[in-house]
Amino acid sequence: MTAPLIMVGAGHAHLVALRGWAKQGYRAPPGSVLISPEPFAWYSGMMPGLLAGRWRAEQCRIELAPLCRATGMTLSSGQLVRLEAGARLLTLASGEQLRTELLSLNSGATNPAPAQNDGSMTVIGAKPFGDLQQHWQHWRRSGSPARLAILGGGAAAVELALALQQSLSTCQILVLCANRLLGGHPPRAARLIRSLFHRRNIELHEGVTVTAIRNGRLQSASTPPLAAEAVILATGAAPAPWQADSNLATDPAGFIQIADTLQSQSHPRIFASGDCAALADCPRSGVYAVRQGPVLGANLRAILNKQSSLQHYQPQPRALALLATADNQALTCYGPLALRSRAALMLKDRLDTRFMRSLQRD
Repeated sequence: MTAPLIMVGAGHAHLVALRGWAKQGYRAPPGSVLISPEPFAWYSGMMPGLLAGRWRAEQCRIELAPLCRATGMTLSSGQLVRLEAGARLLTLASGEQLRTELLSLNSGATNPAPAQNDGSMTVIGAKPFGDLQQHWQHWRRSGSPARLAILGGGAAAVELALALQQSLSTCQILVLCANRLLGGHPPRAARLIRSLFHRRNIELHEGVTVTAIRNGRLQSASTPPLAAEAVILATGAAPAPWQADSNLATDPAGFIQIADTLQSQSHPRIFASGDCAALADCPRSGVYAVRQGPVLGANLRAILNKQSSLQHYQPQPRALALLATADNQALTCYGPLALRSRAALMLKDRLDTRFMRSLQRD
Protein backbone atom coordinates (compact mmCIF):
# COMPACT_ATOMS: atom_id res chain seq x y z
CA MET A 1 0.00 0.00 0.00
CA THR A 2 1.35 3.44 -0.93
CA ALA A 3 1.05 6.34 1.53
CA PRO A 4 0.05 9.69 0.00
CA LEU A 5 2.64 11.50 2.17
CA ILE A 6 5.45 10.38 4.44
CA MET A 7 7.36 12.89 6.56
CA VAL A 8 10.61 11.54 8.00
CA GLY A 9 11.88 13.26 11.13
CA ALA A 10 10.41 15.79 13.54
CA GLY A 11 12.87 18.62 13.00
CA HIS A 12 12.04 22.31 13.18
CA ALA A 13 10.80 22.58 9.58
CA HIS A 14 8.35 19.68 9.92
CA LEU A 15 7.07 20.93 13.27
CA VAL A 16 6.43 24.42 11.88
CA ALA A 17 4.81 23.01 8.73
CA LEU A 18 2.44 20.87 10.80
CA ARG A 19 1.72 23.78 13.12
CA GLY A 20 0.70 25.81 10.09
CA TRP A 21 -1.62 23.05 8.86
CA ALA A 22 -3.25 22.81 12.28
CA LYS A 23 -3.87 26.57 12.38
CA GLN A 24 -5.31 26.49 8.85
CA GLY A 25 -7.54 23.53 9.66
CA TYR A 26 -5.86 21.45 6.95
CA ARG A 27 -5.68 17.67 7.33
CA ALA A 28 -3.29 15.51 5.34
CA PRO A 29 -4.78 12.79 3.11
CA PRO A 30 -5.73 9.59 4.98
CA GLY A 31 -2.79 7.23 5.33
CA SER A 32 -0.17 10.00 5.65
CA VAL A 33 2.61 9.19 8.11
CA LEU A 34 5.13 11.03 10.28
CA ILE A 35 8.10 8.78 11.13
CA SER A 36 10.13 9.66 14.23
CA PRO A 37 12.51 7.61 16.40
CA GLU A 38 10.90 9.09 19.54
CA PRO A 39 7.33 10.07 20.47
CA PHE A 40 8.49 13.64 21.04
CA ALA A 41 10.80 16.20 19.46
CA TRP A 42 13.52 17.92 21.48
CA TYR A 43 13.94 21.65 20.95
CA SER A 44 17.66 22.28 20.52
CA GLY A 45 17.45 25.91 21.63
CA MET A 46 16.61 24.86 25.20
CA MET A 47 18.94 21.88 25.51
CA PRO A 48 21.85 23.76 27.12
CA GLY A 49 19.41 25.22 29.65
CA LEU A 50 18.18 21.73 30.47
CA LEU A 51 21.74 20.48 31.05
CA ALA A 52 22.49 23.53 33.21
CA GLY A 53 19.44 22.85 35.36
CA ARG A 54 17.35 25.82 34.18
CA TRP A 55 14.65 23.75 32.44
CA ARG A 56 12.91 20.43 33.02
CA ALA A 57 12.85 17.80 30.27
CA GLU A 58 9.12 18.17 29.63
CA GLN A 59 9.60 21.90 29.01
CA CYS A 60 12.10 21.20 26.22
CA ARG A 61 10.24 18.73 24.05
CA ILE A 62 7.06 18.55 22.00
CA GLU A 63 4.70 15.59 22.17
CA LEU A 64 4.13 14.58 18.56
CA ALA A 65 0.87 12.65 18.92
CA PRO A 66 -1.37 15.72 19.51
CA LEU A 67 0.18 17.57 16.55
CA CYS A 68 -0.35 14.51 14.36
CA ARG A 69 -3.97 14.14 15.47
CA ALA A 70 -4.63 17.79 14.65
CA THR A 71 -3.32 17.40 11.10
CA GLY A 72 -4.50 13.91 10.17
CA MET A 73 -1.02 12.36 10.27
CA THR A 74 -0.32 8.90 11.70
CA LEU A 75 2.68 8.89 14.06
CA SER A 76 4.96 5.90 13.46
CA SER A 77 8.04 5.01 15.50
CA GLY A 78 11.04 4.21 13.34
CA GLN A 79 14.47 5.12 11.99
CA LEU A 80 15.15 5.46 8.27
CA VAL A 81 18.13 3.35 7.16
CA ARG A 82 17.64 3.12 3.38
CA LEU A 83 15.89 5.14 0.70
CA GLU A 84 15.38 4.23 -2.95
CA ALA A 85 14.57 7.69 -4.29
CA GLY A 86 13.26 6.64 -7.69
CA ALA A 87 10.62 4.37 -6.20
CA ARG A 88 10.21 6.50 -3.05
CA LEU A 89 10.69 3.27 -1.09
CA LEU A 90 11.82 3.60 2.53
CA THR A 91 13.35 0.88 4.69
CA LEU A 92 13.30 1.35 8.46
CA ALA A 93 15.69 -0.11 11.03
CA SER A 94 12.99 -2.63 11.95
CA GLY A 95 13.04 -3.99 8.38
CA GLU A 96 9.64 -2.50 7.57
CA GLN A 97 9.34 -1.04 4.07
CA LEU A 98 7.06 1.84 3.13
CA ARG A 99 6.29 3.41 -0.23
CA THR A 100 4.94 6.92 -0.71
CA GLU A 101 3.70 9.25 -3.43
CA LEU A 102 5.24 12.32 -1.76
CA LEU A 103 8.18 12.33 0.65
CA SER A 104 9.52 15.03 2.96
CA LEU A 105 12.85 14.59 4.74
CA ASN A 106 13.66 16.63 7.85
CA SER A 107 15.75 13.95 9.49
CA GLY A 108 18.71 15.96 10.74
CA ALA A 109 22.38 15.09 10.52
CA THR A 110 25.02 13.22 12.45
CA ASN A 111 28.21 14.52 14.07
CA PRO A 112 31.56 13.83 12.36
CA ALA A 113 33.73 11.57 14.52
CA PRO A 114 37.48 10.80 14.60
CA ALA A 115 38.33 8.31 11.88
CA GLN A 116 40.05 5.91 14.29
CA ASN A 117 38.48 4.80 17.56
CA ASP A 118 39.58 1.81 19.62
CA GLY A 119 36.53 1.98 21.89
CA SER A 120 38.52 3.04 24.95
CA MET A 121 36.22 5.95 25.82
CA THR A 122 32.52 6.71 25.63
CA VAL A 123 31.68 8.70 22.49
CA ILE A 124 28.38 10.60 22.41
CA GLY A 125 26.94 12.69 19.61
CA ALA A 126 25.42 16.04 20.49
CA LYS A 127 22.68 15.05 18.02
CA PRO A 128 20.24 13.46 18.41
CA PHE A 129 19.88 14.99 21.83
CA GLY A 130 18.06 12.09 23.50
CA ASP A 131 21.24 9.99 23.74
CA LEU A 132 23.24 12.82 25.30
CA GLN A 133 20.44 13.57 27.76
CA GLN A 134 20.39 9.93 28.91
CA HIS A 135 24.15 9.97 29.52
CA TRP A 136 23.82 13.26 31.41
CA GLN A 137 21.11 11.79 33.64
CA HIS A 138 23.33 8.77 34.32
CA TRP A 139 26.27 11.00 35.22
CA ARG A 140 24.08 13.03 37.58
CA ARG A 141 22.89 9.86 39.35
CA SER A 142 26.04 7.74 39.35
CA GLY A 143 28.96 10.12 39.03
CA SER A 144 30.37 12.05 36.11
CA PRO A 145 33.59 11.36 34.20
CA ALA A 146 36.68 12.94 35.74
CA ARG A 147 37.54 14.45 32.35
CA LEU A 148 34.98 15.09 29.62
CA ALA A 149 36.07 16.35 26.21
CA ILE A 150 33.88 18.27 23.79
CA LEU A 151 35.01 18.29 20.17
CA GLY A 152 33.93 21.36 18.23
CA GLY A 153 34.27 25.12 18.40
CA GLY A 154 30.87 26.40 17.34
CA ALA A 155 27.88 27.61 19.32
CA ALA A 156 26.76 24.11 20.28
CA ALA A 157 30.16 23.19 21.72
CA VAL A 158 30.34 26.44 23.69
CA GLU A 159 26.85 26.10 25.15
CA LEU A 160 27.39 22.44 26.06
CA ALA A 161 30.73 23.13 27.73
CA LEU A 162 29.33 25.90 29.90
CA ALA A 163 26.16 23.98 30.77
CA LEU A 164 27.96 20.76 31.69
CA GLN A 165 30.57 22.62 33.74
CA GLN A 166 27.68 24.10 35.69
CA SER A 167 25.84 20.82 36.33
CA LEU A 168 28.76 18.36 36.65
CA SER A 169 30.78 20.14 39.31
CA THR A 170 33.45 17.45 39.76
CA CYS A 171 34.11 17.05 36.03
CA GLN A 172 36.97 18.73 34.18
CA ILE A 173 35.67 19.98 30.83
CA LEU A 174 37.94 20.21 27.78
CA VAL A 175 37.00 21.88 24.50
CA LEU A 176 39.00 21.00 21.39
CA CYS A 177 38.26 22.80 18.15
CA ALA A 178 39.93 22.28 14.80
CA ASN A 179 39.93 25.99 13.97
CA ARG A 180 39.33 29.20 15.90
CA LEU A 181 36.68 29.20 18.63
CA LEU A 182 33.34 30.56 17.33
CA GLY A 183 34.88 31.15 13.93
CA GLY A 184 31.55 32.01 12.34
CA HIS A 185 30.80 34.73 14.89
CA PRO A 186 32.30 38.17 15.57
CA PRO A 187 35.86 38.11 17.01
CA ARG A 188 34.58 39.77 20.18
CA ALA A 189 32.31 36.75 20.82
CA ALA A 190 35.30 34.43 20.94
CA ARG A 191 37.16 36.80 23.28
CA LEU A 192 34.23 36.88 25.68
CA ILE A 193 33.91 33.09 25.69
CA ARG A 194 37.65 32.52 26.12
CA SER A 195 37.55 34.74 29.18
CA LEU A 196 34.52 32.88 30.52
CA PHE A 197 36.18 29.51 29.93
CA HIS A 198 39.25 30.71 31.84
CA ARG A 199 37.18 31.85 34.82
CA ARG A 200 35.28 28.57 34.93
CA ASN A 201 38.36 26.39 34.52
CA ILE A 202 37.34 24.96 31.16
CA GLU A 203 40.37 23.85 29.14
CA LEU A 204 40.39 25.24 25.61
CA HIS A 205 42.55 23.86 22.79
CA GLU A 206 42.17 25.73 19.50
CA GLY A 207 43.60 24.54 16.19
CA VAL A 208 43.48 20.91 17.30
CA THR A 209 42.02 18.29 14.96
CA VAL A 210 41.46 15.00 16.79
CA THR A 211 42.20 12.18 14.38
CA ALA A 212 42.10 9.14 16.67
CA ILE A 213 40.98 7.82 20.04
CA ARG A 214 43.47 5.34 21.46
CA ASN A 215 44.02 4.05 24.98
CA GLY A 216 41.72 6.62 26.53
CA ARG A 217 43.45 9.54 24.82
CA LEU A 218 42.53 11.97 22.08
CA GLN A 219 45.30 12.11 19.51
CA SER A 220 46.13 14.87 17.06
CA ALA A 221 49.11 16.06 15.07
CA SER A 222 49.37 19.40 16.88
CA THR A 223 49.29 18.50 20.59
CA PRO A 224 50.39 15.69 22.89
CA PRO A 225 47.65 13.08 23.53
CA LEU A 226 44.93 14.36 25.87
CA ALA A 227 43.32 12.01 28.37
CA ALA A 228 39.54 11.84 28.80
CA GLU A 229 36.95 9.32 29.92
CA ALA A 230 34.21 10.44 27.56
CA VAL A 231 33.87 12.69 24.53
CA ILE A 232 30.91 14.60 23.13
CA LEU A 233 30.88 15.29 19.40
CA ALA A 234 29.70 18.84 18.64
CA THR A 235 31.70 18.86 15.42
CA GLY A 236 29.19 20.30 12.99
CA ALA A 237 27.13 18.15 10.65
CA ALA A 238 27.66 15.03 8.58
CA PRO A 239 25.03 13.40 6.35
CA ALA A 240 23.26 10.25 7.47
CA PRO A 241 24.80 7.14 5.86
CA TRP A 242 21.65 6.30 3.85
CA GLN A 243 21.87 9.55 1.87
CA ALA A 244 24.90 8.40 -0.13
CA ASP A 245 23.05 5.37 -1.55
CA SER A 246 19.66 7.00 -2.07
CA ASN A 247 20.28 8.18 -5.68
CA LEU A 248 19.29 11.69 -4.61
CA ALA A 249 21.48 14.49 -5.93
CA THR A 250 23.91 15.51 -3.19
CA ASP A 251 26.56 18.17 -2.74
CA PRO A 252 30.25 17.24 -2.36
CA ALA A 253 29.76 16.73 1.39
CA GLY A 254 26.87 14.31 0.82
CA PHE A 255 23.91 16.50 1.80
CA ILE A 256 20.72 16.45 -0.30
CA GLN A 257 20.77 19.24 -2.86
CA ILE A 258 17.51 21.15 -2.95
CA ALA A 259 16.01 24.01 -4.93
CA ASP A 260 14.52 27.07 -3.26
CA THR A 261 11.14 25.29 -3.33
CA LEU A 262 12.81 22.79 -0.93
CA GLN A 263 12.45 20.02 -3.54
CA SER A 264 15.27 17.64 -4.33
CA GLN A 265 17.10 18.81 -7.44
CA SER A 266 16.93 15.30 -8.87
CA HIS A 267 13.57 14.02 -7.56
CA PRO A 268 10.92 16.77 -7.36
CA ARG A 269 8.44 14.62 -5.39
CA ILE A 270 10.97 14.44 -2.57
CA PHE A 271 11.44 17.46 -0.32
CA ALA A 272 14.29 17.99 2.13
CA SER A 273 14.83 20.66 4.79
CA GLY A 274 16.95 21.44 7.81
CA ASP A 275 20.30 19.81 8.47
CA CYS A 276 19.95 16.95 5.96
CA ALA A 277 19.67 19.38 3.03
CA ALA A 278 22.02 21.69 1.13
CA LEU A 279 20.84 25.02 -0.24
CA ALA A 280 23.04 27.91 -1.37
CA ASP A 281 23.53 30.65 1.24
CA CYS A 282 21.57 28.71 3.86
CA PRO A 283 23.49 27.72 7.03
CA ARG A 284 22.53 24.59 8.95
CA SER A 285 20.86 26.26 11.90
CA GLY A 286 17.57 25.93 13.71
CA VAL A 287 16.79 29.57 12.94
CA TYR A 288 16.86 28.86 9.20
CA ALA A 289 15.02 25.53 9.51
CA VAL A 290 12.18 27.29 11.34
CA ARG A 291 11.89 29.78 8.47
CA GLN A 292 11.74 26.89 5.97
CA GLY A 293 8.71 25.43 7.76
CA PRO A 294 5.93 27.66 6.33
CA VAL A 295 7.28 27.28 2.77
CA LEU A 296 7.53 23.52 3.19
CA GLY A 297 4.00 23.25 4.55
CA ALA A 298 2.57 25.35 1.72
CA ASN A 299 4.42 23.43 -0.99
CA LEU A 300 3.56 19.96 0.33
CA ARG A 301 -0.07 21.01 0.54
CA ALA A 302 0.03 22.42 -3.01
CA ILE A 303 1.35 19.16 -4.46
CA LEU A 304 -1.12 17.07 -2.45
CA ASN A 305 -3.88 19.27 -3.91
CA LYS A 306 -2.38 18.93 -7.43
CA GLN A 307 -1.51 22.63 -7.68
CA SER A 308 1.49 23.72 -9.78
CA SER A 309 2.36 27.03 -8.08
CA LEU A 310 4.95 26.63 -5.33
CA GLN A 311 6.46 29.09 -2.87
CA HIS A 312 10.19 29.91 -2.83
CA TYR A 313 12.34 30.06 0.29
CA GLN A 314 14.87 32.89 0.52
CA PRO A 315 17.36 32.59 3.42
CA GLN A 316 17.75 35.79 5.39
CA PRO A 317 21.25 37.33 4.99
CA ARG A 318 21.96 37.22 8.71
CA ALA A 319 20.33 35.92 11.87
CA LEU A 320 20.41 36.81 15.54
CA ALA A 321 22.38 34.27 17.59
CA LEU A 322 21.71 33.87 21.31
CA LEU A 323 24.09 31.56 23.20
CA ALA A 324 23.22 30.51 26.74
CA THR A 325 26.20 30.84 29.10
CA ALA A 326 24.80 28.76 32.03
CA ASP A 327 24.36 31.74 34.33
CA ASN A 328 22.03 34.72 34.41
CA GLN A 329 23.30 36.01 31.06
CA ALA A 330 23.48 35.05 27.40
CA LEU A 331 25.74 36.04 24.52
CA THR A 332 24.10 37.98 21.67
CA CYS A 333 25.69 37.98 18.21
CA TYR A 334 24.34 39.87 15.23
CA GLY A 335 26.48 40.83 12.29
CA PRO A 336 29.75 42.26 13.69
CA LEU A 337 28.28 42.83 17.17
CA ALA A 338 28.65 40.64 20.26
CA LEU A 339 27.45 41.37 23.80
CA ARG A 340 26.84 39.28 26.92
CA SER A 341 23.99 40.51 29.12
CA ARG A 342 21.02 39.63 31.33
CA ALA A 343 18.71 41.18 28.74
CA ALA A 344 19.97 38.69 26.15
CA LEU A 345 19.00 35.76 28.38
CA MET A 346 15.57 37.27 28.99
CA LEU A 347 15.09 37.63 25.23
CA LYS A 348 16.29 34.08 24.58
CA ASP A 349 13.93 32.65 27.20
CA ARG A 350 11.01 34.61 25.82
CA LEU A 351 11.66 33.48 22.23
CA ASP A 352 12.22 29.85 23.25
CA THR A 353 9.13 29.53 25.43
CA ARG A 354 6.95 31.31 22.86
CA PHE A 355 8.12 28.89 20.16
CA MET A 356 7.36 25.89 22.38
CA ARG A 357 3.89 27.18 23.27
CA SER A 358 3.11 27.65 19.58
CA LEU A 359 3.73 23.93 18.96
CA GLN A 360 1.88 22.47 21.92
CA ARG A 361 -1.53 20.92 21.25
CA ASP A 362 -4.15 19.51 23.59
